[in-house]
Amino acid sequence: MTKKAITLGLGLVVMGSASFAQSLSDAKKAIDAEQYQKATSMLKTLVSSQATKGENYYSLGEVYLKMDYVDSARAVFTKGVTADPKNSLNYIGLGEADLVSNNPTSAKTNFAKAVEVSSKKDYIPQLYIGKAYIATDKPDFESALPYLQKADELDDKDKDAETFLALGDFYALQKKNSEALQNYMRALNINENLLRGTVQIGRMYKESRAFPESEERLKEAISKDANYGPAYREIAELYMQWAIQLPNEFAAKSAQALENYKKYLDLTDKSYESRLRYAQFLFYAKDFKTLEQESAALAAMSPNDPKNLVVSRLRGYSAFENKNFPQSLQYMNDFFAKAKDTSRIVASDYLYLGRAQLAAGNDSLALINITKAVEKDSTNVEALADVAKAYFDAKKYAKSAQVYDKVIKAGPNAKGVLYSYFYNGLAYYFDYANQYSAKLNPSKDLLVKADSSIAKVAQLAPETADAYLYRGRINNLLDDEANPKGLLVPHYEMFIKKVTVDKPDLAAANAKKLSEAYDNLAGFYATSDKAKAIDYLNKSIAANPAGTFAPVKLKELTAPAPKAPVKKK
Repeated sequence: MTKKAITLGLGLVVMGSASFAQSLSDAKKAIDAEQYQKATSMLKTLVSSQATKGENYYSLGEVYLKMDYVDSARAVFTKGVTADPKNSLNYIGLGEADLVSNNPTSAKTNFAKAVEVSSKKDYIPQLYIGKAYIATDKPDFESALPYLQKADELDDKDKDAETFLALGDFYALQKKNSEALQNYMRALNINENLLRGTVQIGRMYKESRAFPESEERLKEAISKDANYGPAYREIAELYMQWAIQLPNEFAAKSAQALENYKKYLDLTDKSYESRLRYAQFLFYAKDFKTLEQESAALAAMSPNDPKNLVVSRLRGYSAFENKNFPQSLQYMNDFFAKAKDTSRIVASDYLYLGRAQLAAGNDSLALINITKAVEKDSTNVEALADVAKAYFDAKKYAKSAQVYDKVIKAGPNAKGVLYSYFYNGLAYYFDYANQYSAKLNPSKDLLVKADSSIAKVAQLAPETADAYLYRGRINNLLDDEANPKGLLVPHYEMFIKKVTVDKPDLAAANAKKLSEAYDNLAGFYATSDKAKAIDYLNKSIAANPAGTFAPVKLKELTAPAPKAPVKKK
């Protein structure tokens, strides 16, 4: 819990004559339904009108703890001790505030005082101390258990369902589902209308991925009280998890999740924390337009809250998805500036920062951050391919090839890897060609790497005709210029087969490429098999009559041999 040094005061809130029922029982119902503002108003009135009743102070302090107002809670508990010193509850409240403030020694002192002022047969102090130990962000199960067991022992008539509800929570928090379910069922046997027990069982089923069973329980709670907010929150959580597990039903389930979470917000206080969770739901559901609006509202709502770091993250994510790239970059830079604890930075943070940098044309920075994203989560490899493609489109072929190498290494079986192999091969090929044209004497190792990647395309997708075309081009350059071995031949021949035999309907669209293949084959065979060369040249002219190489070469090969000069006598 975040400690908030806020004094909310205990002054009387003047209520309308019938605004809220003024009983402690109704206030507790409001607390259970997570209607904390309503409960606060009711309890302030009760504290004022029944100033010597310690339980009123304790309940108000508990609300403040649930709202993370630790200092205010402590002030209320202290006044409660003064007003009703023989009531153990406010000592327990002070102990719980100590636990929240990470002061277990002081907590033990206050808990001991609570036991001291209460009857030895009273199970309530034991129960509430046990609950206090498991109510913090870091539950102390070892300390909680003896108190909960003692409460169970003292409550020998099994009349209070809260004892078993607390034991259910104790085991559920430790993922001991069998023990938790047993105690929740005992609680419901005592009070079948104990909605939180039903909701907790539904939540437990959800965490075990027994989604239909969870849905049944949560709908049962809603049917008993259509205004019980926590049931809508948990069923929203259920539908979102269900949506993620079933991609084919994602749209429908995520829509149900958002619908139910909105109901939860409408029935409760719309606190910063609950709205932040709603914003996360919007991200999961890919409703980026609404997320951009909601995250902006959250940023204004509580700008100094430590959780605002998450808001900066969501603003950056949603702005990018809505193609507001400059703002996305601004928010992601803001996020990283605030994230002093690097353990809170996840793969998607580097991913969105890198993608925003890429959109801004900062290729080198994008590469650094997207590489980090891939190192943390290899499923981000497609974004790294985007960087490689950006370098390729900018004709920075050497850099593109290097990045595509990383892409292939990180995700050899990833979606889209076929394109990565293809563009990797092209990048190496064009890098060689550019250096060759500039007379930089490039290494043929570039061609070997190019051929290896394009060969992988032909292996993974043999129907890809262009793979054979490029292998023909690459191997033409790889061959020995002085004594060519015909490395190009099988690849150009395979290209011709793919677009004239396997799929003849592709021939017209590939006329110039066919002509290129025929021309290169003719060029190789011109010195060793003139008849085959002539055949290829005729096919080249038929495929692309506008071509210039084949007519000239054909004329050269079919020209009559010059007559030997006649010697004069």
